[in-house]
Amino acid sequence: MKEIIDQAVATVKAGGVILYPTDTVWGLGCDATNPEAVAKVFAIKRRSEAKSLVILAADLDMVARYIRQIPSIAIDLVEVNDAPMTIVYPGAEGLAPSVVAEDGSVGIRIPRHEFCHELLRRLRLPLVSTSANVSGEPSPVTFRDIPREIIDAADWCAPRKFEAGATGKPSQIIKLGLRGEVQIIRA
Repeated sequence: MKEIIDQAVATVKAGGVILYPTDTVWGLGCDATNPEAVAKVFAIKRRSEAKSLVILAADLDMVARYIRQIPSIAIDLVEVNDAPMTIVYPGAEGLAPSVVAEDGSVGIRIPRHEFCHELLRRLRLPLVSTSANVSGEPSPVTFRDIPREIIDAADWCAPRKFEAGATGKPSQIIKLGLRGEVQIIRA
């Protein structure tokens, strides 16, 4: 797996777009701090840049580098949750502008998927994570569900053998505020 992750890391650090399995579905990803790379993801998906993107982080330490303050409840949620969960944090910073929502928030998930987690740990950067489909089309649960145009547009693609462990369902989404506000966006 080391050699394969080295290839993915090199592609992302060079500004490329990768196709990779996550804890939910197959994703298109890039360096979430690189505006040009993020623009490529929007173009591949034919998605409006008015919609922000979810990013993945290896752990809460990485999350803390890209938001001003972690709401205290987020720590508890990350520790006790056993299903894929995206937390929308206020006060994003250091990310490509099109990853951040109009209100300055950003959705971040810490995946529990061996390949994905190791990729993030070695990359040491947040990774865009958007489903590997054209906007509005069904999300690809397995590699065989990914449209050929998406595969051809990616600069690097993970071997399908690493898709084991994905739920095939989108993550739950919870938006947090700094004064204890909790809003469930998707259960």
